[in-house]
Amino acid sequence: MSQSVHRTDVVIVGAGPVGLFAVFECGMLKMRCHVVDALDMVGGQCTALYPEKPIYDIPAHPAIEAAALIDRLAEQAAPFAPTYHLGQQVEKLTRSDEGRWLVETNKGVRIDAQAVIIAAGCGAFGPNRPPLDGLESFEGTSVFYMVRRRQDFAGKRVVIAGGGDSAVDWALSLAEVADKVSLVHRRAKFRAAPESVARLDALAREGKIEMVVPYQLAGLEGSDGQLTAVRVATLDGEEKAVPADAMLAFFGLSMNLGPIADWGLDLERSHIAVSLPGCATSAPGIFAIGDIATYPGKLKLILCGFSEAAQAAHAIHPMVHPGEALHFEYSTSKGVPGA
Repeated sequence: MSQSVHRTDVVIVGAGPVGLFAVFECGMLKMRCHVVDALDMVGGQCTALYPEKPIYDIPAHPAIEAAALIDRLAEQAAPFAPTYHLGQQVEKLTRSDEGRWLVETNKGVRIDAQAVIIAAGCGAFGPNRPPLDGLESFEGTSVFYMVRRRQDFAGKRVVIAGGGDSAVDWALSLAEVADKVSLVHRRAKFRAAPESVARLDALAREGKIEMVVPYQLAGLEGSDGQLTAVRVATLDGEEKAVPADAMLAFFGLSMNLGPIADWGLDLERSHIAVSLPGCATSAPGIFAIGDIATYPGKLKLILCGFSEAAQAAHAIHPMVHPGEALHFEYSTSKGVPGA
């Protein structure tokens, strides 16, 4: 356990796209940042859940894969040399008599900062796991809850379970590279975009996707972490085995605020209430941006989170540099310091 205390200007809780852009915005105002994230990589849900899915509403990018967006944001933040503390969770925030904040993680890292920006997305999240005997022995080797690289499933027999957008979208995508895709759902109706369902029906008629409906998961077959088949059953209990090398289960995410709920901040329906402009929370020196923040008229869009990052950085500047006038300049005029 670390006993030393890092000292910085701003601690950013969350290394997703909005947290990474907050590093840039703070850096442009000459404020140093430490970034803490529970995942062992930057990018948040963009990296963990849908790295190869295109995002269509990022300005100047008609389409950009989530992983590519994170790469560019990390590159944009790099000139300001942020310190990353990955694979750990902020557990405790303590305000000092001087008005600064001591941030402590579950791995013993302690950071003293003038301000804290919470950019933790939806808080702690994890997949809803199907209740199957022996599931743990297959997880991470042939049972997965996300797709990091589509090519990992090339030439394989893939069973996809679920009836929402993720299940349908990945069935459509993996049908292009997998040996066989079988889609398991308890009913024939899917909760996905109509155009995606239409494409799914077309590929099923062409024999490129096997529709295993109405069935639900009943068990797994295989050994040493490698699947050979997924057992499915009707509501009447009629079972059959679907040959499989890998299974993707898309039953949604369980999300909660985790330790954030205990930090004494004003909350509204599991979101942190903030005031505009600046995205300040009910605690002095703590700000919240991105999906975790809420205010009247809030839109949960990445581009809105980028704007909130800029607002928070400008609100923090007089706390870090008291008495220093901030003369607004466009980046085209002042460039990127240190780049």
